[in-house]
Amino acid sequence: MMHGENGAAAGVIFGWDPLWIAAGLFVATYAVVVSERINRAIVALLGAGLMILSGVLTQQAAVRGVDFNTLGLLVGMMVIVAITRQSGVFQFVAIWSAKKVQAEPLGILLMLALFTALFSALLDNVTTVLLIVPVTLLITEELKVRPYPFLFTEIVASNIGGTATLIGDPPNIMIGSAANLSFNDFVFNLMPIALLIFGLTMIPIVLVWRKDLVASDRDRLRVMAFKEREAITDSRLLKQSLAVLALVTAGFVMAHPLRLEPATIALFGAALLLLLHNFPHKAEEQAKHVHHSFAEVEWVTIFFFVGLFIVVYGIEQAGLIGLATRQMLSMTGGDIRILSMAILWGSAVFSALVDNIPFVATMIPLIKSMAPALGGEQALIPLWWSLALGACLGGNGSLIGASANLVVAGFAERAGHPIRFTTFLLHAAPLMLGSIAISSAYIWFRYL
Repeated sequence: MMHGENGAAAGVIFGWDPLWIAAGLFVATYAVVVSERINRAIVALLGAGLMILSGVLTQQAAVRGVDFNTLGLLVGMMVIVAITRQSGVFQFVAIWSAKKVQAEPLGILLMLALFTALFSALLDNVTTVLLIVPVTLLITEELKVRPYPFLFTEIVASNIGGTATLIGDPPNIMIGSAANLSFNDFVFNLMPIALLIFGLTMIPIVLVWRKDLVASDRDRLRVMAFKEREAITDSRLLKQSLAVLALVTAGFVMAHPLRLEPATIALFGAALLLLLHNFPHKAEEQAKHVHHSFAEVEWVTIFFFVGLFIVVYGIEQAGLIGLATRQMLSMTGGDIRILSMAILWGSAVFSALVDNIPFVATMIPLIKSMAPALGGEQALIPLWWSLALGACLGGNGSLIGASANLVVAGFAERAGHPIRFTTFLLHAAPLMLGSIAISSAYIWFRYL
């Protein structure tokens, strides 16, 4: 089998056209991921293996296609959160915020939404809902109010909060890594619009559910009797975790002048917290703790990314991305304003229909290859922000739009309060379209 300069195979199986084989494998992988019949990590890894076995890529080229910066950042943050959550700090915050508003259901809804958005910006939105939702269900049960408005608001808040920073949502991690955009770039460009959208989104939510959110004095007194201090199970670990989180956040802010990649900062932070957490224990205890911390990492997501990067790299090397780029440029006449709006609205609609991660993985090389036609890397900046806003906010469009949505739905179902797909769609789609309309105005006036 002959191999080209770039590591893509020149001799493809049966002498077929690599473009058609790569396109076929890509479409098949995408279709099976969307159908949710087989676990997405299995599908992506099979697709990646077939890209190599069919001769579209060599193994060396496939490895080059994997973005290890994205993977390192995800694994590092997952380990830090896995250890931090053992201290009970997230439960503490939820109970503390409920008592701050005198256990008024509407106040609790807004406080939990605020903390969900904040945590989603600093951690990632899947982890955030994993921590916030169980406490929400406990509080709503004590107050005897319907949990749906709370859970709905937390889903929406987690996706808006995740939009604001580099580490908040996997699409942002991928875009930041591919486009060489720093933590500060995301804060400076996306935080203002995320804050505005969060504030405006809470208005219709309050208007719609204000009448439902009423609890008796006796039920409120039960919540007021919760002892938030009891939620903190390990105060030493709490101090260590907060110190490491502060250090890691400072590292992200200073990454550019220090010439460090986000993955290095996250993985070093994870290693430091593992050391602090395990140092006082004996070797056997340490082994148990470390196993537990690594078991908390979402390996399914990590391996899904690995397979996905290789599948997308296969269609890029086979020339399909180049073809799509030329089509898009000729359809929009290379006008950056039309391109930005097309990417913003297109990614929002797509991300509401399918998980936003595979969509963003496909769009990244497509946008990168437009640089020469549009006048260099700098010209792509509005397109990157359009993609980030569309993909992250589009996740609010339906129940399958983002991983966090499905996690919340799973919790709700187990608690006996299933969230119906159509009910969610009717409430969420108008809010999502409104947020994209606001983003359109923001992109237009700030960058175009």
